[in-house]
Amino acid sequence: MAQSDTVTRILDTAEVLFAERGFAETSLRNITSKARVNLAAVNYHFGSKKALIQAVFARYLDPFSQRFHSALDDLEARYSGRDIPLEVLLETMATTVLEVPAERNSLKVFMRLLGLAYSQAQGHLRRYIQQEYGDVFSRFTDLVRRATPDLPDAERFWRLHFMLGTVIFTLSGLDALRDIAEKDYRQQVSVRDLIRRLRPVVVAAMNAPLPVELDMELREDTATG
Repeated sequence: MAQSDTVTRILDTAEVLFAERGFAETSLRNITSKARVNLAAVNYHFGSKKALIQAVFARYLDPFSQRFHSALDDLEARYSGRDIPLEVLLETMATTVLEVPAERNSLKVFMRLLGLAYSQAQGHLRRYIQQEYGDVFSRFTDLVRRATPDLPDAERFWRLHFMLGTVIFTLSGLDALRDIAEKDYRQQVSVRDLIRRLRPVVVAAMNAPLPVELDMELREDTATG
């Protein structure tokens, strides 16, 4: 078996097992057994479980980062110095997210892996993502800031993470949602249909008025500042 085939086999198996069981619950022996390779092959190609986890994410995030940078370049050229509307930014991000898993595994696996990156204690992974892909996410966040100038930075942070959680939960549960829609409402739902339904919800959440208590605090701070 060629080296590239071995690496691909390990990565294909690892990403599915990580998505199904979690990082801590999936051992290297689980992966080697299902991939039909020996432990020495994993150690040789990746060196450690942490490096293997990072390599799994790189298969998605490398093409995503490249495509998203290119898509943002196109948007900035189209709007020529004007602020890009929030709904356009979110649509562009969603479109880019949908394009990438088609080249790898399923969208469901990708979303579950992203959810695990935030919900499980994998500090090395968050540091890795920030180091390797922080530039594109910072660029997106800055454009969102310009599109939502009335939001305080801290509130924008929370709303972006609430939005991310909503998207991850919805898309990682895609199969169940499709079954419910078909059985209860006789609707055939594609991934793009789901994105179209999700978009106005997350846009409305980002643009929602500030909570009364927070708005009062900000007014007081402004008055005494």
